[in-house]
Amino acid sequence: MTSKASPSTPTARSGLALLALLWLAGLYLRVPVLVAPALAPFVAEDLGLSQALTGALTTLPVFMLAVGAMPGSLAISRIGPRATLAIALVVTALGSALRGLAPEAMTLMAASTLMGLGIAAMQPALPALLRVWLTPDRLALGTAVYMNGMLMGEFIGAGVTLPVMMPLMDDSWRWTLIGWSVPAFLVAAALFLPRERVSGGTAEADPWLPDWKNPLTWRLGVLLGASGGLFFGTNAYMGNVLEQRGSLDALDSALFWLNLAQVASSLIMLKMARQWVGRPRVIFLMLMIAIVTLALFLLTEGLTSIVFVFMMSFTAGIMLILLVALPPQVARAGETGRLAAGNFTIGYTLSFGVPMLGGLVADLTGQANHAVLAMLIYGLLVMPIAWTLQLPSRNH
Repeated sequence: MTSKASPSTPTARSGLALLALLWLAGLYLRVPVLVAPALAPFVAEDLGLSQALTGALTTLPVFMLAVGAMPGSLAISRIGPRATLAIALVVTALGSALRGLAPEAMTLMAASTLMGLGIAAMQPALPALLRVWLTPDRLALGTAVYMNGMLMGEFIGAGVTLPVMMPLMDDSWRWTLIGWSVPAFLVAAALFLPRERVSGGTAEADPWLPDWKNPLTWRLGVLLGASGGLFFGTNAYMGNVLEQRGSLDALDSALFWLNLAQVASSLIMLKMARQWVGRPRVIFLMLMIAIVTLALFLLTEGLTSIVFVFMMSFTAGIMLILLVALPPQVARAGETGRLAAGNFTIGYTLSFGVPMLGGLVADLTGQANHAVLAMLIYGLLVMPIAWTLQLPSRNH
């Protein structure tokens, strides 16, 4: 005799549908950001942007990831993670599309800011939604799935925009931005198709402000900053480093493998998430390998250096997924959003600030390697935090 599936135990088909929605939402955590570097030369020429404003097309949304995390947590506590995610997706899509309609630089920056705030609210909403949609034994898999979507979004945004999307959009950077944005509205609508599991408590009663007195908020945030700083910082200064060593012709391949490595790490985590999530020693090992391989990238040249930068990005990507997976694993259901918001606020502030500090040092010394060296030093400083990291017992 077959038993009827209850709302709290989704069937295999509905489970796959939930994972597909999580993957699509994860995709839009990065696609709108990473299309900007590909389109930047066309935007700059059309609107007469300075180098600083051209760079801000990418860096401004990254900074907004830190600024908007707490408003996202507030929304989760008031209207729930699903509605927060849907609204944030719409805001992201609107902001991204409005970039394509911007008549001048300031309107373009305002639209980029709006888009970044939408993405920032999505980030804590996704781990909070896992607690509503998935059973405890599938939390790690759910995180790996949407993080795979996010990291695929980096690769798709950077790699597909110019050869595929732009020709389809009549070679217009404006229509390309709008074209990438439209599917997000469909994903936002689809989020309301699944039935949510019944959970205790009300959204209005949930706390939203990150607990700044909780050491775990800071520890995870600082480690998240190391992972993000290594990846974003290496992307930002790769051209300068290669130019100074006389290898600027290798920039395209270096950036290709640097970003592809994060896709590879997300695929590995689809298989290993249940075994590795919640194990601090794995986080420490990934950080250590990332630091060593980035140092070896600075000390080598040619194909060897690209292999090392691939390994750095690969291990930093695994570390990122391990850290993002922790809030739904260790926090009570109503506090997942606030812990994630605290982690993202700290982590993305550092992911933005440490590479910027490295750039200032490089400007003073005239040595591009010093920009990367700042990230290595930061990684070494936080290694003891990874080694001594203690996690609460998993909340089932």
